[in-house]
Amino acid sequence: MLYDPFVERALEPWSFGIYAGGQSILVGTPSGVSLAPEGGAHQSISTPSVGLEQPGCVAYEPAFAIEVEWTLLASLARLGRPDGTSAYLRLSTRPVDQHLAAVPADPAARERRRRQVVAGAYLLRRSDTAPAVTIAAMGAMVPEALAAADRLADLGHVADVVCVTSPGLLFEAVQARGGRGPAADGAGQSWILDAAFPARRAAPMVTLLDGHPHTLAFLAGIHGVRAAHLGVTRFGQSGDLESVYRHHGIDAGSVVAAALDVV
Repeated sequence: MLYDPFVERALEPWSFGIYAGGQSILVGTPSGVSLAPEGGAHQSISTPSVGLEQPGCVAYEPAFAIEVEWTLLASLARLGRPDGTSAYLRLSTRPVDQHLAAVPADPAARERRRRQVVAGAYLLRRSDTAPAVTIAAMGAMVPEALAAADRLADLGHVADVVCVTSPGLLFEAVQARGGRGPAADGAGQSWILDAAFPARRAAPMVTLLDGHPHTLAFLAGIHGVRAAHLGVTRFGQSGDLESVYRHHGIDAGSVVAAALDVV
């Protein structure tokens, strides 16, 4: 475990170790500009791309404690196998209301949620009618996505909210659907795209994460929808989270504005 901003400092030996057949779990926390109260220097922007693009590694950025448990157990299960992989968990120390996870009580539904979390994404909030927009958010930004969905509903634009746990696995699923790329250890199975982004609910999209916005930009290509991509592209600032999120355009108000631009 190390500060997420220092993942890039450890990247060379870690990557070489994976290349040589080593298997390990790297945990980076805290991450992103969500650690702004600690100062402006220790803020990671590009590490989600590291997790997405590092060969031989499955990267997760869970939003809730139960997702940390599920993804860590799945990562441990991949170790010590001939076809196994390393893992990178990008975590946050931001306090998040765990009730927002809305984990199903029914055992079958709970297991379905677990499988989708481990596979890369799940539909956290499903509007009663066809959505005007889909908000796909990752990690610590999920509360902002849900708050934005509430505001949009007040404006007459209902939204689905998708919680992304692994952009890398979703990208492999997209590639697999097109007949490209390896599909190792269950990765690249396109069923997760149908579960998290069903075609019948395709709508303009806003993606959101505490990291570089290009990380989730490919999601709009699943159904070829209009999209806006929110994230962090500048060096960090020190301050309270509300001010820092607003500075980077990743607060709930910015999500609402972006959604209104694409609907």
